[in-house]
Amino acid sequence: MLRNIISAKCVGIQAVPVNVEVNISSGLGIHLVGLADAAVKESLLRTVTALQSMGFRIPGKKIVINLAPADMHKKGSGYDLPIALGIIASSEQDELPGTGKYVIMGELGLDGSVRDIPGALPIVDMAGSMGLGCILPAGSAMEALEYDGCDIYGVSTLSDVLRILAEKEDCSDLLARNVDREIPVPDSPAGDAMDFSEIFGQRGAKRGMEIAAAGGHNVLLIGPPGAGKSSLAKAASMILPPMTVEEAVETSKIYSVAGKGCMRRGLIRRRPFRSPHYSSSLNAIIGGGSENIMPGEISLAHNGVLFMDELCEAPKRIIEALRAPMEDRKVTISRLRNKVEYPADFMLIAATNPCPCGHYGDGDRCTCTPGKRQAYLSKLSGPLMDRIDIHLWLDAVPASDLIGRRPEESSAAVAVRVLEARRIQEDRFRGCGVHTNAGMTGRMLSEFCRMDGKCTSFLEKLISHDGLSARAYSRILKVARTIADLAGKRDIGLNHLSEAARYRFLDRKDLVL
Repeated sequence: MLRNIISAKCVGIQAVPVNVEVNISSGLGIHLVGLADAAVKESLLRTVTALQSMGFRIPGKKIVINLAPADMHKKGSGYDLPIALGIIASSEQDELPGTGKYVIMGELGLDGSVRDIPGALPIVDMAGSMGLGCILPAGSAMEALEYDGCDIYGVSTLSDVLRILAEKEDCSDLLARNVDREIPVPDSPAGDAMDFSEIFGQRGAKRGMEIAAAGGHNVLLIGPPGAGKSSLAKAASMILPPMTVEEAVETSKIYSVAGKGCMRRGLIRRRPFRSPHYSSSLNAIIGGGSENIMPGEISLAHNGVLFMDELCEAPKRIIEALRAPMEDRKVTISRLRNKVEYPADFMLIAATNPCPCGHYGDGDRCTCTPGKRQAYLSKLSGPLMDRIDIHLWLDAVPASDLIGRRPEESSAAVAVRVLEARRIQEDRFRGCGVHTNAGMTGRMLSEFCRMDGKCTSFLEKLISHDGLSARAYSRILKVARTIADLAGKRDIGLNHLSEAARYRFLDRKDLVL
């Protein structure tokens, strides 16, 4: 008898249906077809052992298991559960009239237990769009706790699944929304984040970080060791506003696909803060893999912060690989048989020393020649610098700020101003698919960045004097728009433009390091 169990496969942060077809006929052997990877092929041995441990028999006939569509690669251990159910139903060892009503995924243990799988959120979203329910491992079901588009069951054993599909008793106790489980909540992604009040001095840099957080702008911090570059980056995570529901769903899907969501109840609410080491591989930063293309750090930082410390120490190909995602706010990873797109709308905070010894600008401590300094910073190409909106130079903290320091403004006070500016932007871009000023398109610039004649004349002189590119011009306008939002002004003024222009000092033709 032929039986069909509906399962799924994640492609990027979307899920597509996969039908697990099981047929038992005369003959011998178990045959798995449908472009399955090693983990899926190994599922046969796990499934057979789990079924036997639960008291089921394996028919001494030919069992053909097809994963359709057959021309799409299947990966992972999540097909264990639908394969086991297909064998049970096809061999008529149990009546399972509910098999066509649910999308079912889960890894089987040898004792019949059901273990968590990645990608629960996209799978639940797909099931809801198809008008079906969803049966998932208990931990995975907790990821979709806030989803109300379909019934989501969280199961711990194969027996729980059989109870649901038999439809002979009330199984509402297995619904994810009714399960009272203590799921540990992870610490903030920036668990070691600092408060602005704990950072000595650097008032100009703090102002720059406030503007960056308010508009979602990319920032480059340049300064000697100990100036506070890393502390400012960590403090930035404390002044960002909470994610909207739309942002939380999209970010949570990325973490779900990456297998990082099973220890969480509901959606991610805190903005991610990712800080990869500069020696990380290209695949780790951008994302990749051969058959199993996973999201990289730039996607895990979606709607949050990607902090690249010691940027000039990173391989040049890693630095240059950031250029396209920074502009497109997504990354497309192509392989011979696969092509996957992940969102990558992150706020880049990069930090670097000004020279190899790190002490240029700190009195006479620098031992580097001008040629060495120029070569060191030349890793940051013009196209990359064009995409960084705000350049901040941090001097060494003076002794007066270290010893006789005055009270500094707290992150909570800064966060209030940032939140108000973000609310202005949400109202401005409602229905446009854009959340911050940094994401404005060329058409939006002409619509939302109105200027008078003095501002236009100032920009013309600035572009001619500094030789700015068209992209640098648009970045200055976006930063000026954010400064005006922080000031509560409807139109951009000359003071907003001049402040925004000061944050692009590395673009100046007369700059000498």
